[in-house]
Amino acid sequence: MNRTDRLYAIVEELRAVTPRPRSARWLAGRFEVSTRTIERDISALQQSGVPIWAEPGRAGGYVLDAARTLPPVNVTPAEAVAMAVALHRLAGTPFAGPAGTALRKLLAVLPPAAAAQAHDLARRVHLVGPGPATPVPALVADALTARRVLRLRYADRGGTASVRDVEPLGFLGNPTHWYLVAWCRLRDGLRAFRTDRISSVTALAEVAPPRELGPGDLDIPHEQLRRVSLV
Repeated sequence: MNRTDRLYAIVEELRAVTPRPRSARWLAGRFEVSTRTIERDISALQQSGVPIWAEPGRAGGYVLDAARTLPPVNVTPAEAVAMAVALHRLAGTPFAGPAGTALRKLLAVLPPAAAAQAHDLARRVHLVGPGPATPVPALVADALTARRVLRLRYADRGGTASVRDVEPLGFLGNPTHWYLVAWCRLRDGLRAFRTDRISSVTALAEVAPPRELGPGDLDIPHEQLRRVSLV
Protein backbone atom coordinates (compact mmCIF):
# COMPACT_ATOMS: atom_id res chain seq x y z
CA MET A 1 0.00 0.00 0.00
CA ASN A 2 1.45 3.38 -0.97
CA ARG A 3 1.40 6.34 1.43
CA THR A 4 -1.53 8.14 -0.22
CA ASP A 5 -3.71 5.03 0.05
CA ARG A 6 -2.57 4.46 3.65
CA LEU A 7 -3.44 8.03 4.71
CA TYR A 8 -6.93 7.58 3.29
CA ALA A 9 -7.28 4.19 4.96
CA ILE A 10 -6.18 5.56 8.37
CA VAL A 11 -8.87 8.23 8.22
CA GLU A 12 -11.52 5.67 7.29
CA GLU A 13 -10.35 3.27 10.03
CA LEU A 14 -10.62 6.01 12.66
CA ARG A 15 -13.99 7.11 11.26
CA ALA A 16 -15.34 3.56 11.51
CA VAL A 17 -14.62 3.23 15.24
CA THR A 18 -15.20 6.82 16.42
CA PRO A 19 -15.49 7.85 19.23
CA ARG A 20 -13.28 4.95 20.30
CA PRO A 21 -9.52 5.46 19.85
CA ARG A 22 -7.01 3.40 17.89
CA SER A 23 -3.45 3.22 19.20
CA ALA A 24 -0.41 3.80 17.01
CA ARG A 25 0.66 0.19 17.71
CA TRP A 26 -2.74 -1.16 16.56
CA LEU A 27 -2.65 0.95 13.40
CA ALA A 28 0.94 -0.10 12.70
CA GLY A 29 -0.09 -3.76 12.87
CA ARG A 30 -3.14 -3.13 10.72
CA PHE A 31 -1.14 -1.43 7.95
CA GLU A 32 2.08 -3.43 8.40
CA VAL A 33 4.32 -0.42 9.05
CA SER A 34 6.23 0.87 12.08
CA THR A 35 4.61 2.91 14.84
CA ARG A 36 6.95 5.75 13.85
CA THR A 37 5.48 5.69 10.33
CA ILE A 38 1.95 5.85 11.77
CA GLU A 39 2.93 8.81 13.95
CA ARG A 40 4.32 10.62 10.90
CA ASP A 41 1.15 9.83 8.93
CA ILE A 42 -1.08 11.12 11.75
CA SER A 43 1.01 14.30 11.95
CA ALA A 44 0.67 14.83 8.19
CA LEU A 45 -3.10 14.38 8.39
CA GLN A 46 -3.35 16.81 11.31
CA GLN A 47 -1.29 19.41 9.45
CA SER A 48 -3.59 19.10 6.44
CA GLY A 49 -6.58 19.92 8.64
CA VAL A 50 -8.01 16.47 9.46
CA PRO A 51 -9.39 16.74 13.06
CA ILE A 52 -7.49 13.91 14.77
CA TRP A 53 -6.37 14.16 18.37
CA ALA A 54 -4.50 11.91 20.78
CA GLU A 55 -6.33 10.48 23.80
CA PRO A 56 -3.90 9.74 26.67
CA GLY A 57 -3.89 6.68 28.91
CA ARG A 58 -3.46 2.93 28.57
CA ALA A 59 -6.70 2.65 26.60
CA GLY A 60 -5.98 5.79 24.63
CA GLY A 61 -4.91 6.41 21.06
CA TYR A 62 -5.96 8.51 18.10
CA VAL A 63 -9.55 9.73 17.72
CA LEU A 64 -11.22 11.29 14.70
CA ASP A 65 -13.90 13.96 15.09
CA ALA A 66 -16.29 12.48 12.52
CA ALA A 67 -18.65 15.46 12.80
CA ARG A 68 -15.97 17.71 11.32
CA THR A 69 -14.81 15.49 8.45
CA LEU A 70 -16.21 14.68 5.06
CA PRO A 71 -17.22 11.11 4.19
CA PRO A 72 -15.89 9.75 0.89
CA VAL A 73 -17.09 12.16 -1.79
CA ASN A 74 -18.12 11.59 -5.39
CA VAL A 75 -15.58 13.88 -7.06
CA THR A 76 -13.99 12.78 -10.33
CA PRO A 77 -10.21 12.96 -10.88
CA ALA A 78 -10.78 15.69 -13.48
CA GLU A 79 -12.80 17.75 -10.97
CA ALA A 80 -10.01 17.42 -8.39
CA VAL A 81 -7.41 18.61 -10.92
CA ALA A 82 -9.69 21.50 -11.93
CA MET A 83 -9.66 22.60 -8.30
CA ALA A 84 -5.85 22.33 -8.24
CA VAL A 85 -5.58 24.54 -11.33
CA ALA A 86 -7.88 27.09 -9.70
CA LEU A 87 -5.69 26.92 -6.59
CA HIS A 88 -2.62 27.87 -8.62
CA ARG A 89 -4.50 30.93 -9.86
CA LEU A 90 -5.11 31.93 -6.23
CA ALA A 91 -1.39 32.42 -5.54
CA GLY A 92 -0.82 35.84 -4.01
CA THR A 93 -4.43 36.23 -2.82
CA PRO A 94 -5.65 36.20 0.80
CA PHE A 95 -7.29 32.82 0.16
CA ALA A 96 -4.34 30.78 -1.15
CA GLY A 97 -3.70 29.13 2.25
CA PRO A 98 -7.29 28.06 2.99
CA ALA A 99 -7.69 26.83 -0.61
CA GLY A 100 -4.63 24.61 -0.23
CA THR A 101 -5.99 23.15 3.01
CA ALA A 102 -9.36 22.48 1.37
CA LEU A 103 -7.72 20.67 -1.54
CA ARG A 104 -5.64 18.47 0.79
CA LYS A 105 -8.79 17.58 2.75
CA LEU A 106 -10.53 16.64 -0.49
CA LEU A 107 -7.64 14.43 -1.64
CA ALA A 108 -7.48 12.77 1.79
CA VAL A 109 -11.07 11.48 1.48
CA LEU A 110 -11.03 10.44 -2.19
CA PRO A 111 -11.16 6.69 -2.81
CA PRO A 112 -7.60 5.44 -3.41
CA ALA A 113 -8.14 4.66 -7.11
CA ALA A 114 -9.63 8.11 -7.77
CA ALA A 115 -6.81 9.81 -5.85
CA ALA A 116 -4.21 7.93 -7.91
CA GLN A 117 -5.94 8.91 -11.16
CA ALA A 118 -6.08 12.55 -10.01
CA HIS A 119 -2.34 12.58 -9.26
CA ASP A 120 -1.61 11.00 -12.65
CA LEU A 121 -3.76 13.56 -14.47
CA ALA A 122 -2.21 16.45 -12.54
CA ARG A 123 1.26 15.39 -13.71
CA ARG A 124 0.08 15.93 -17.29
CA VAL A 125 -1.13 19.51 -16.73
CA HIS A 126 1.27 22.44 -17.11
CA LEU A 127 0.71 26.15 -16.65
CA VAL A 128 2.47 28.83 -18.71
CA GLY A 129 2.74 32.43 -17.56
CA PRO A 130 4.30 34.67 -14.95
CA GLY A 131 5.23 33.39 -11.52
CA PRO A 132 3.00 33.74 -8.43
CA ALA A 133 2.01 37.19 -7.31
CA THR A 134 3.57 38.71 -4.20
CA PRO A 135 2.24 36.67 -1.25
CA VAL A 136 -0.21 38.33 1.11
CA PRO A 137 1.17 38.45 4.69
CA ALA A 138 -0.51 35.78 6.82
CA LEU A 139 -1.79 38.27 9.40
CA VAL A 140 -3.41 40.27 6.61
CA ALA A 141 -4.95 37.16 5.03
CA ASP A 142 -6.46 36.22 8.41
CA ALA A 143 -7.54 39.78 9.26
CA LEU A 144 -11.28 39.40 8.68
CA THR A 145 -11.67 36.24 10.73
CA ALA A 146 -9.25 37.28 13.52
CA ARG A 147 -10.99 40.70 13.84
CA ARG A 148 -7.88 42.31 15.36
CA VAL A 149 -6.71 45.85 14.79
CA LEU A 150 -3.58 45.71 12.62
CA ARG A 151 -0.54 47.97 12.66
CA LEU A 152 0.81 48.27 9.12
CA ARG A 153 4.04 49.69 7.82
CA TYR A 154 2.90 50.82 4.39
CA ALA A 155 4.42 52.59 1.38
CA ASP A 156 2.19 54.68 -0.86
CA ARG A 157 2.55 54.80 -4.66
CA GLY A 158 5.32 57.38 -4.30
CA GLY A 159 7.28 55.14 -1.94
CA THR A 160 6.62 57.24 1.19
CA ALA A 161 6.38 54.94 4.21
CA SER A 162 4.01 55.39 7.14
CA VAL A 163 2.73 53.37 10.09
CA ARG A 164 -1.05 52.96 10.26
CA ASP A 165 -3.37 51.31 12.78
CA VAL A 166 -6.30 49.96 10.78
CA GLU A 167 -9.57 48.10 11.35
CA PRO A 168 -9.90 45.43 8.60
CA LEU A 169 -13.23 45.47 6.77
CA GLY A 170 -12.81 43.50 3.54
CA PHE A 171 -10.73 42.53 0.53
CA LEU A 172 -10.80 43.94 -2.97
CA GLY A 173 -9.20 42.15 -5.90
CA ASN A 174 -8.55 43.14 -9.50
CA PRO A 175 -6.63 41.30 -12.27
CA THR A 176 -3.23 42.46 -10.96
CA HIS A 177 -3.45 43.28 -7.24
CA TRP A 178 -5.25 42.58 -3.97
CA TYR A 179 -6.16 45.27 -1.47
CA LEU A 180 -7.04 45.22 2.23
CA VAL A 181 -9.98 47.58 2.72
CA ALA A 182 -9.85 49.01 6.24
CA TRP A 183 -10.75 51.97 8.42
CA CYS A 184 -7.51 53.92 8.78
CA ARG A 185 -7.18 55.59 12.17
CA LEU A 186 -4.40 57.85 10.92
CA ARG A 187 -6.62 59.31 8.17
CA ASP A 188 -9.89 58.74 10.05
CA GLY A 189 -11.49 57.24 6.99
CA LEU A 190 -11.85 54.26 4.70
CA ARG A 191 -8.71 53.31 2.78
CA ALA A 192 -7.56 50.45 0.49
CA PHE A 193 -4.03 49.15 1.12
CA ARG A 194 -2.33 47.28 -1.72
CA THR A 195 -1.05 44.11 -0.10
CA ASP A 196 2.32 44.09 -1.88
CA ARG A 197 3.07 47.55 -0.41
CA ILE A 198 2.68 46.30 3.18
CA SER A 199 6.26 45.77 4.41
CA SER A 200 5.33 44.60 7.92
CA VAL A 201 2.21 43.91 9.93
CA THR A 202 1.47 43.36 13.62
CA ALA A 203 -1.80 42.16 15.12
CA LEU A 204 -2.67 44.27 18.16
CA ALA A 205 -4.53 42.94 21.20
CA GLU A 206 -7.51 45.18 20.51
CA VAL A 207 -10.56 43.65 18.83
CA ALA A 208 -11.74 45.80 15.92
CA PRO A 209 -15.12 47.43 16.55
CA PRO A 210 -17.98 46.32 14.28
CA ARG A 211 -18.29 48.32 11.07
CA GLU A 212 -20.26 47.53 7.93
CA LEU A 213 -18.73 47.68 4.45
CA GLY A 214 -21.10 47.94 1.51
CA PRO A 215 -20.51 48.33 -2.25
CA GLY A 216 -21.52 51.99 -1.96
CA ASP A 217 -18.59 52.64 0.39
CA LEU A 218 -16.08 51.82 -2.36
CA ASP A 219 -15.23 54.50 -4.90
CA ILE A 220 -15.82 52.11 -7.80
CA PRO A 221 -18.72 52.12 -10.29
CA HIS A 222 -21.35 49.63 -9.13
CA GLU A 223 -21.45 47.80 -12.49
CA GLN A 224 -17.73 46.96 -12.15
CA LEU A 225 -18.07 45.27 -8.78
CA ARG A 226 -18.85 41.57 -8.34
CA ARG A 227 -19.60 40.24 -4.88
CA VAL A 228 -18.32 36.73 -4.17
CA SER A 229 -21.16 34.22 -3.78
CA LEU A 230 -21.07 30.67 -2.41
CA VAL A 231 -24.08 29.60 -4.49
